[in-house]
Amino acid sequence: MSVDVSQYKVGVIQSLEECGSSRGQTLKACKIKISEDEIVCVVTSAPNVREGSRVVVALAGSEVLGKDGEMMAVTKATVGGVQSEGMLCDSRMLNWSGGAEGIAVNLPNEFEIGSCPPSSKPRPKDLDQESSVPSGPVEPGLFEKKLTKEEKKKLAAERKAKRAAAKEKKLDES
Repeated sequence: MSVDVSQYKVGVIQSLEECGSSRGQTLKACKIKISEDEIVCVVTSAPNVREGSRVVVALAGSEVLGKDGEMMAVTKATVGGVQSEGMLCDSRMLNWSGGAEGIAVNLPNEFEIGSCPPSSKPRPKDLDQESSVPSGPVEPGLFEKKLTKEEKKKLAAERKAKRAAAKEKKLDES
């Protein structure tokens, strides 16, 4: 089944606030900027949301791919005592390969606020880092290069040397 991603919006989480729990999961009310002058509230149980995350929002009136493979309508609803105006999409809802159910899709900053999300999951090799200018704060960890074993050892040695120098200085001052 194909999903029409043009009905969804890319947004940036401006703030989050815990608003209760449901089935053992913490609910968070997210204020999400989806255009220059529009901020919506979406309640989610996704554990990976944080301020500054660039997410895909299905607003009330759109449809998402349900667990049964059928399209289901997104409606405004009160969740955890807070009015939710849509939902955050996971990879399954967008019909992307990869990604886990219940984990909100996080996009790199190259996707403009209010634009449609890509039709397939962006991969680090697909991004042209030199030609794109980030349109917001860069979130650490997203598409970040992992350190080699040698780099990790070097960093650990540097930290150890700093601790030793600080300890020596403290002893000299006593």
